[in-house]
Amino acid sequence: MLLEQRLELAAGGLSTGGVGKGSSSSMVDGMATSARRPPQLRGRVFRGSRAVARGLLTRGELRSRAWRPVFRDVYADAQLTISHRTRCQAAARWVIPPGAVIAGRSAAALFGAGFSGDADPLDVLVPAGLRFGPVAGLVVHTGEITEDDVLSHAGMPVTTPLRTCWDLAQWLDVEEATVVVDRLLRQRLVRADQLRELTDRRRGARGWKRLLRVAQLADPGAESAQESRLRVRIVLAGLPRPVTQFVVERDGRFIARVDLAWPELKIAVEYDGLWHDDPQQLHRDRRRLNRLLGEDWIVLHVTAKRLRDDFDGFLAELRQALRTRTRTR
Repeated sequence: MLLEQRLELAAGGLSTGGVGKGSSSSMVDGMATSARRPPQLRGRVFRGSRAVARGLLTRGELRSRAWRPVFRDVYADAQLTISHRTRCQAAARWVIPPGAVIAGRSAAALFGAGFSGDADPLDVLVPAGLRFGPVAGLVVHTGEITEDDVLSHAGMPVTTPLRTCWDLAQWLDVEEATVVVDRLLRQRLVRADQLRELTDRRRGARGWKRLLRVAQLADPGAESAQESRLRVRIVLAGLPRPVTQFVVERDGRFIARVDLAWPELKIAVEYDGLWHDDPQQLHRDRRRLNRLLGEDWIVLHVTAKRLRDDFDGFLAELRQALRTRTRTR
């Protein structure tokens, strides 16, 4: 897979492998012709000017459908599926200046803790005072960078997970920043005490309150981005913070595990994700949650559509459940 592949130099190219055979065509004088695909460039990402200088392609051939532009003067075999990681590799090698690093959502994605799509722009951090950009396909940020903020990941300069948390808190809204920080915590790339120490160390600096809020909201228990969004929205709405992935037991016997819970009130919230399209999974989940009803639990369900279109309605139901159980305690 692309995530496991490494940079290889061949005709100035980045090898990504996994490309099939075939030919592409281009138009020359109004007639379709077969585009040349030199073996040195098949399955690779490469610098276009170097391929032309070595006589592997002409500039006209470089513009054919056989090759896909990735960045300015950076091309890929059109038969490749270009991942976010591949584009990070290409940017680190041929696009960003010395001292700049892959950062933010792109850094988190490289660590296996992000949600960046293949075509999403790359986050790049450039040292303050260095002029760079704009560059199509990159979101360029500037800021102070220390040696402790950077590590080498698969040959690329990347912000450390901890510095990545700081940048996410500055560049994203609190909800989306928390979604990614949740994943960094869950993957044990960052610890909660490290986030607290970083917040204390930068207390008073511009942006420290943003990190403080994200650190307060973050929770490694979230098992999906949507679960993170749901929990953060509940807390930002002023409701008590729920416990994540709470296990309900009776006499030491497992009853069920729920996404979010207020255990002392016996209220649970379940996010129904795409896996509930599977009838068997839906059957198992409903049977599991029905056991909670026998334990006198209130279980509220949230779907992606309701999270998007009717979150206020859900909040009203949750507030009512919390009020009812609080009064009867």
